[in-house]
Amino acid sequence: MKVAVFGRFYNKNTSVSVERLFNYLLKKNIDAYIETHFFNLIRENSAQINDFSSFKTFDTLDTSFDFLVSIGGDGTILRAITFVKDIDIPIIGINTGRLGFLATIQVDVIESAMQNIIDGNYKISERSLLAVETSPENDAISVMNFALNEVAVSRKNTTSMITVETHLDGEYLTSYWSDGLILSTPTGSTGYSLSCGGPVITPSTNSFVLTPIAPHNLSARPLIIPDSTEVHLRVSGREENHLVSLDSRIATLDNGTLIKIKKADFKIKMIDLLDESFLITLRKKLLWGEDKRNN
Repeated sequence: MKVAVFGRFYNKNTSVSVERLFNYLLKKNIDAYIETHFFNLIRENSAQINDFSSFKTFDTLDTSFDFLVSIGGDGTILRAITFVKDIDIPIIGINTGRLGFLATIQVDVIESAMQNIIDGNYKISERSLLAVETSPENDAISVMNFALNEVAVSRKNTTSMITVETHLDGEYLTSYWSDGLILSTPTGSTGYSLSCGGPVITPSTNSFVLTPIAPHNLSARPLIIPDSTEVHLRVSGREENHLVSLDSRIATLDNGTLIKIKKADFKIKMIDLLDESFLITLRKKLLWGEDKRNN
């Protein structure tokens, strides 16, 4: 079995997770590869790195890998998909962050979780992504033009609102006077969109949601649309440019740039252990419907 390991930060929580995971992979004779930057980070901060000298490093992935382990929070998983892209490698996350909605494995169950994966005791959840094109083309976006959680446009270098002209499948919807606009996948519905008043959408739902950021009109509410919809956005405002974010990656666009967003032609596979599910995570992490009467 061939496993990729990815992380972005190294702190006390990370060190415990790394050592428990690596020791277990060694015990099981797993062919483990660590992302090069993460490997160097561990080497700089851990005296135990020599124990894992048999592990190799990777800069890119291919279809020979069985799965990828992300060590960190949800943001680390979002960055991990830039390595996985469209090659169908399943991802599992060990949570060393805060909420851990996507990264569901806690430190104290790393060994049992890995054994369940080795034994095939898991299911795959396929997650839709968004793909982005701009006209004129923006190099920062065209190199990595997809997002698992959301694509958001927002103001830059100003406290003034921006106006986001929005079309759905070529038909004019409205122009949002706001701080910005989020187009979220079901996966991203529990993130930025939720904090702006958007609904929670279960992962297998074939929908996206448009959620305005601090809109200046009371009738502007989140709108659920089919995931077959192509969304066109064009921003205007007092400044000459604005921001567009694809998950945690941000680019600057000139106002007036046409932003085309549609469902990507590939999906990301997430590993769900059999004792976990989206609904369980919703109750545990977001305290969904918590009520003393349910105890």
